[in-house]
Amino acid sequence: MIPFGARLIGQTEKSLNALLATVLADSGLTGEQWVALRLTGLFDGGGDLAAHIRDRARFSDPGPLLAALADRGLVRADRLTGEGRAFLDRTGRRIDALTAPVWERVSPDDAAGAERALNAVLDGTRAVLAAGPARGATTGA
Repeated sequence: MIPFGARLIGQTEKSLNALLATVLADSGLTGEQWVALRLTGLFDGGGDLAAHIRDRARFSDPGPLLAALADRGLVRADRLTGEGRAFLDRTGRRIDALTAPVWERVSPDDAAGAERALNAVLDGTRAVLAAGPARGATTGA
């Protein structure tokens, strides 16, 4: 068993991304475009969509991702189009079906604990990034 920490979280993310890639393979969308599409679907319209995506996904320049989604007719004026919403919903159902056996292995109590732990890691990571990554680093000297 891999101990809780960066290695476990990283390997989990990579494994889930590999599953996502199998779903997206026939769509022509990249994983980053999928994330941008999902975040567009969650965007409440307050502020700047590119900044919203940059903050949530840590993409340095989401502009080209949004342009590619607009070129495909999935996004227009910081919103999903009808086609974009349909694609998001359809692909989300495919992801849910593929990953259901993964989530079924996790008890509700373990899921609640993992939710708390991962949100604490996420909050801590965001705090370190907001302070400037070098401020949280130590040297061996």
